[in-house]
Amino acid sequence: MDSPRGADALELRHLRCLVAIVDTGSFTDAARELGVSQAAVSRGLRALEGALGVRLLHRTSRSTAPTTAGVQVLARARVLLAGAEELVREATTGHTRLHIGHAWSAFGRHTTEFQRRWQEQHPGTELRLIRHNTATGGLAEGLCDLAVIRAPLDLTPWSHALIGHEPRCVALASDDPWARRRSIRLGEISGRTLAIDRRTGTTTLGLWPEPHRPEVEYTHDIDDWLAAIATGRCVGLTPQATAAQYRRDGITYRLVRDAGPVPVHLIWRPHDPHPATHTAIALATSLYREGRR
Repeated sequence: MDSPRGADALELRHLRCLVAIVDTGSFTDAARELGVSQAAVSRGLRALEGALGVRLLHRTSRSTAPTTAGVQVLARARVLLAGAEELVREATTGHTRLHIGHAWSAFGRHTTEFQRRWQEQHPGTELRLIRHNTATGGLAEGLCDLAVIRAPLDLTPWSHALIGHEPRCVALASDDPWARRRSIRLGEISGRTLAIDRRTGTTTLGLWPEPHRPEVEYTHDIDDWLAAIATGRCVGLTPQATAAQYRRDGITYRLVRDAGPVPVHLIWRPHDPHPATHTAIALATSLYREGRR
């Protein structure tokens, strides 16, 4: 086994040889399955063993079975080959799938209707909604094609479209005295401790004059935020979308009647837009517009 060792010497075709040999039980059947010669299968296995520096198969005149190292390599090989196939599938059919990211709430109370209409109107493009707790909802991380943004964000690096506005609500423990009221004034919140998600939340202390800002407890994500509020030690200020998508026992939402609405944007990479970008913007905008009627 004098082939070069190391990750650089590994090739997917060598991994396929190993998997085919084990799955079919022989070099002859593996060659038939892969559409290559038996000699090519043998060379592939030798190259893989040379790259790894270990024996992968026990061979006798009657059987072929993986060694202890071979069992471990076989398991990883299956994962790598499946990942490679998924990569090819996504690259070649990427435009038949639209990923929309969001940090907390997708399209809020319009989410289900967006999904339903998308399926009816664009059955050839699969829609996937992805929650990712970053400022860009997974767009900067390459996890989605578009992202729904509510948090204050510099939109300069991105192409963007305003799709609507959402009123603000206060989230509070259900046994809080405020839960018996229909609405709350923004100024009243300054006397409470306010839970704020520092990374993706829409609330900033700039909503209150400096001498009248509330005490703050910082949280890390939506679940952490809800847990802090459910204890009764904090309240939260959030867009109506949160109230629509995070109905929890022990949490009550009430409208904040004198706070400005939260703008909702879709953002995308300016130099690599998905072909369905403007279709998604049009649908989302129409749903928010219908919601105002």
